[in-house]
Amino acid sequence: MKKETYKIKGMHCASCAAIIEKDIKKIDGVDSVEVNYGTEMAKISFNESKTNPEALSKKIEPLGYSLIIPTAESMNMSADEHAAHLGFNQSKAEKLAEIKDMKIKVISAIPLAIISALILGWDILAQYNMVPAMSYVIKEFFHHLLPLMATYILFVVGKPYLLGFYRFLRYGKANMDTLIGIGTLTAYLYSFAVAAFEEPLRQFINVDATYYDVTIIVITFIALGKYLEAKSKLKTGDAIEKLLNLQAKTALVIQNGKEMEIPVNEVKHGDLIIVKPGAKIPVDGVITEGGSFIDESMVTGEPMPAQKKVGDNVVAATINTTGSFTFKATKVGSETLLAHIIKMVEEAQGSKAPIQALADKISSIFVPIVLIVSFIALGAWLLFGTGPLGFSQALSYGLVSFVGVLVIACPCALGLATPTAIIVGVGKGAREGILIKDAATLEKLHKVDTVIVDKTGTITIGKPTLVDLVSLSINTKNEEIISILASLEKKSEHPIAHAIVNYAQDPEGKGTSSGARKNIPLKNVFNFESIQGKGIKGTIDGKEYFAGNAKLIEDLKLPFDNLKLEQYTAQGKTPIILATKEKVLGFVMVADEIKTESKQAVLDLHKLGIKIIMLTGDDKKAAKYMASLVGIDDIVAHVLPADKLLKIKELQEKGHIVAMAGDGVNDAPALAQADVGIAMGTGTDVAIESAGITLLGGDISKLVKAIKLSKITMRGIKQNLFWAFIYNIVGIPLAAGLFYPIFGWLLSPVFAGFAMAMSSVSVVGNSLRIKSKKL
Repeated sequence: MKKETYKIKGMHCASCAAIIEKDIKKIDGVDSVEVNYGTEMAKISFNESKTNPEALSKKIEPLGYSLIIPTAESMNMSADEHAAHLGFNQSKAEKLAEIKDMKIKVISAIPLAIISALILGWDILAQYNMVPAMSYVIKEFFHHLLPLMATYILFVVGKPYLLGFYRFLRYGKANMDTLIGIGTLTAYLYSFAVAAFEEPLRQFINVDATYYDVTIIVITFIALGKYLEAKSKLKTGDAIEKLLNLQAKTALVIQNGKEMEIPVNEVKHGDLIIVKPGAKIPVDGVITEGGSFIDESMVTGEPMPAQKKVGDNVVAATINTTGSFTFKATKVGSETLLAHIIKMVEEAQGSKAPIQALADKISSIFVPIVLIVSFIALGAWLLFGTGPLGFSQALSYGLVSFVGVLVIACPCALGLATPTAIIVGVGKGAREGILIKDAATLEKLHKVDTVIVDKTGTITIGKPTLVDLVSLSINTKNEEIISILASLEKKSEHPIAHAIVNYAQDPEGKGTSSGARKNIPLKNVFNFESIQGKGIKGTIDGKEYFAGNAKLIEDLKLPFDNLKLEQYTAQGKTPIILATKEKVLGFVMVADEIKTESKQAVLDLHKLGIKIIMLTGDDKKAAKYMASLVGIDDIVAHVLPADKLLKIKELQEKGHIVAMAGDGVNDAPALAQADVGIAMGTGTDVAIESAGITLLGGDISKLVKAIKLSKITMRGIKQNLFWAFIYNIVGIPLAAGLFYPIFGWLLSPVFAGFAMAMSSVSVVGNSLRIKSKKL
């Protein structure tokens, strides 16, 4: 089965999504289809041997819809072109052209609607003697002008609604356009019949009551509403556009020993690329020469530039601030992190949240029910109103109700309630360095009451760091201890050795909490030897030095009980002792240092009422100490990957909604089992694939932001759904005349049109508010 996502052209309402889904599902070879009105996209799974995208598009073309089918391969495209492959640029250009056309029609219709409203207002005020009645000449002038205005509005501005009515008659498929088309055409044809056969009809009905103004004002209001809705919907999806704009257009590549500027989509694996100060990095790669500080805020959300040196990874769309460097391209086109982010955001925005299911069910049957209700309203007025009101008045009220019900009923507000909020929420998350895989994950996250965190790489940095330094010799300063140790350890490949060497060679003090310091010079080492399981030794300046664990010092028969190493090892720290054959000179402690943001993140999670459990392979004593430093509620020590999975299942069986945050391959099963899997962006691809949410940069404080974003988005969805349901529950009975016998209320189709237009705009506007919320 092939799974593809296509942009759809011609969608106007939530019922359109249901119609397209139903028709495409009927095609032989289609396994599943999911259409999202908010994003105007369809996810289709189909058998290529039985059908193809062109056949799928042809099936829905008679109904006024079509799939935007890409024509180019995307594997070697830049992020920019990859999005074009998915139809983003093409559909946006068409959407902008469509909005421009809508704007022209709305501008032409507004003056006519104002004239109609003034005539209507004059008539109403004259009935109450608030203004003088129209003179015969003025009345006759407007009597002949209104049909001309209504004809233009109905057949030019209202053409989409007439086409909706036509498709309903031909194919039996009804959507919101059908309702508007039937309602406004009925008002127009009734008025035309009255005007054309005024005298013969005078004895049966009130020929002075025409509804050209209803056709004019209703269509104008709805066209204005659709224009505002389309503009607002365009804003909801601007996250992808902003991500696309991050992409560099060209790359400075070394070819045949010369610098050549080429388009970014021509960059190949292994190309050596030069990046100068202020330039954007075009593709992902590894630095081979030079170094710099790189602004990664547009990808990770981190404001401070990150130091990069030879061997470090760089990612596309980040900005080089100072210094020049050369790097080797490792990921190009759609393989880059930026392309992955764009694809992930686009798929998440196009996915459906479970909360949308009810709205979708109602939208699918909404239009047929409204058509039935409108005819029932007309029939009820004629049946029960003719006696007390007379046929002429009952018919007049019946037509007002008939048109009013068709016009006010709006599945759009229901259809837009969830997807617009999801689009804005997912986009806001991407800007904050929070990648959300799908809408269901975003919905689940707001219910989470327990967060399980893996210690290494989540609470801690994820690599050994020198955290303590103690000198025991009066004649040997701290700097000398580090110089000797780092010189010895530079010959070793052990991870702990790297921590000590990095400490000595890191001029900014990045690897420790001790702050910035000067580069410590290293010494020449002779007669270097690794002592298996214990440490290393070597000669520096003619003197033999030993560096290693307590067993090595025991072998040298040197006393070290006074070092009180237990107090450090209880904290999960590993001691490296420096000695000569005569005495112990000092020691350093290496540990996986706690991230600076971890403590505040745990505190913020507690404020949200969430319990935090830390899983670690460390012994219980060290784990407890680590947990106490950051305020974690509970710990589980000595865990294996399978134990993590069992712990999550155990919590889920107790009724807890569990999120798991981890970064390693061994975390993948637990991430998949959790209600919400959260991968730290510095981790492995396997962990990221298994997770529903990825926190770029591995910053755990983004977990707090992700949960807040989920709560804000879900609150927005619930508000949207509430008002969309209330609007239809109250509006349809009011328009049908249900309240007329009790309160004398009967809604004019003019006000029904205004209310219908504003309902969708208000829902989209409420969703856009999520953008301004602080996380």
